[in-house]
Amino acid sequence: MYFIKHGDEYVDVAGQSFRDLLAGKLPAMPGTRATISDWANHLSSIFPEVRLKRYLEMRGADSGPLPNLLALPALWVGILYDDTSLDAAWDLAKNWTAAERQQLRDDVPRLGLAAKVRGRTVFEVATEVLKLARAGLARRKRLDVAGQDETCFLDVLDDYLSRGTTPAQELLAKYNGPWRGSVDPIYKEDAY
Repeated sequence: MYFIKHGDEYVDVAGQSFRDLLAGKLPAMPGTRATISDWANHLSSIFPEVRLKRYLEMRGADSGPLPNLLALPALWVGILYDDTSLDAAWDLAKNWTAAERQQLRDDVPRLGLAAKVRGRTVFEVATEVLKLARAGLARRKRLDVAGQDETCFLDVLDDYLSRGTTPAQELLAKYNGPWRGSVDPIYKEDAY
């Protein structure tokens, strides 16, 4: 655990066991037993790829250029908020085994769009998923003041796919090229 909120006070319990709190045996607060609020706080300190709160928290991007940050929720909204796109996305992946999903998760950081699952490249799957998200957003018909729908947020993803690259690959190319092995330029070039 990291902390317990006791009233308005945060008690440092870093490294101590939630099981001990459940049993009333936490060294920092002997005799105190876990509450539902303690459980909710404890769950907030784990960081899986998707975390269930009062909403689904997708951990796919913690930082980066603004267009990339805006593309991620647009992609998920286009898939998750539209039954047609959601069903089609499920059809793409429903037969993948846990081992295949884990292998894909292991391969993508190394291979990017060239990683494969069931004989298909991530490039192929991503192209299809992007089309589904775009269709889902178009069906939502949420327009801005200029009358443009949310699909514009996906344009940056279309751009990556048209170049057959990923943001990570582009950063590596800069690191190995004009940045000459330094990460310092990222703080200027990719700040928003």
